[in-house]
Amino acid sequence: MTVSITMEEAAAQLKTAERVLVIGCSGSGKSTLAQKLGRRLGLPYVSMDREIFWLPGWQPRPRAEARALLAAFAARERWIIDGTSPGTLALRLPRTHLVLWLRPPRWVSLYGVLSRWLKLRGQSRPEMADGCPERLSREFLTYVWNFEKTESPEILENLAAYGPDVPVCVLKSRAENRQLLARIGEVY
Repeated sequence: MTVSITMEEAAAQLKTAERVLVIGCSGSGKSTLAQKLGRRLGLPYVSMDREIFWLPGWQPRPRAEARALLAAFAARERWIIDGTSPGTLALRLPRTHLVLWLRPPRWVSLYGVLSRWLKLRGQSRPEMADGCPERLSREFLTYVWNFEKTESPEILENLAAYGPDVPVCVLKSRAENRQLLARIGEVY
């Protein structure tokens, strides 16, 4: 079972948390929220896409190497990690002080990935490895559309198994992301 907390409680905990995990569907605003929180709180920002999973040219980093890198990042004293990857939550949750789980309606996440693609076509976004220009595929859109059904059950299982005492704040809209930032004094 997870420990659900309100946005107000999350804002209070963020003032002392040294290891924060921001999870959710692609396009939900994870990177934006994590980077802004990292700056505001002085926490080193780690993008799993850039630092762990991808090599230039959309080449996946070998699994054992990726897990070793993630374990090394998780072992650090302070961080804010942006990335879901349910299969790696066992490495991160035992060290996490607070989880922010972005769970907007799927159309919000779809809009997020589509608008990002339109804005950055042919370019690599800052939270992605160099040489990985923004791309869009039917498979990726299907993943985003089905995220709640396919990924959330595994996320819940991992939260219960590896982070039963870790507080989890669910944010259901971009407005709630902005409200959380406002509560800690960050302009979105």
